[in-house]
Amino acid sequence: MSSEWLSTSLKAGSTMFLPRFASNRLPSLVPIRELAPRHRDRIQAHLLKLDTGDRYLRFGYAANDEQIKRYVEQLDFERDDIFGIFNRRLELVAMAHLAYVDLAHHSNCAEFGVSVLKTARGKGLGGRLFARAALHARNRGVDMMFIHALSENTAMLKIARSAGAKVQRDGTESEAYLQLPPGDFDSRMAEMVETHVAAMDYQLKKQAKQFWSLLADVQEIRKGVQEGRHQAGE
Repeated sequence: MSSEWLSTSLKAGSTMFLPRFASNRLPSLVPIRELAPRHRDRIQAHLLKLDTGDRYLRFGYAANDEQIKRYVEQLDFERDDIFGIFNRRLELVAMAHLAYVDLAHHSNCAEFGVSVLKTARGKGLGGRLFARAALHARNRGVDMMFIHALSENTAMLKIARSAGAKVQRDGTESEAYLQLPPGDFDSRMAEMVETHVAAMDYQLKKQAKQFWSLLADVQEIRKGVQEGRHQAGE
């Protein structure tokens, strides 16, 4: 397997559903980690940082802290898939929930929901998460991905339209539908590489955080020793 083929396969798979406006602002690969039950605390911390307006757009109502905690507790990691983007401090700055459902007029569907912290906006992370979720969904055999959003959630609907989804508006609410092609060898290889890169990225960030934490502790101890010597010499 040549490195040139692998690079081409990865690029094709990861950018197939990438909104055009995002592709010019980020490198071709943004590490996106698939989350697990052990990440519940980080998911909850992320969602609790959303202000009232952001909670309204994400959930369709201004969810309070208790409602958000209940939502996180009820996440089914066996049935659905959750994806996240971490910064260097291992703070979850963006996440997506891919829920598998059957619609009345279409079976084998997945609903996409996303949230991005204000500090991480303007970088196309929502579009990256949409592309990653679409890649995973098609490899899982899903042929239709949809978004149910408030019509005023223009950012979310823009992501869907830019990826080629058809948007239907019904008053204050809108739905976007994206037909997915079947998964193939290239898409599965692309997802495998993305998963591996994201795992490596997370471990490197974790090790870096542990190093800086240890260094801070050493500096604090050194400072205490120096202050003790200074006081003893007085």
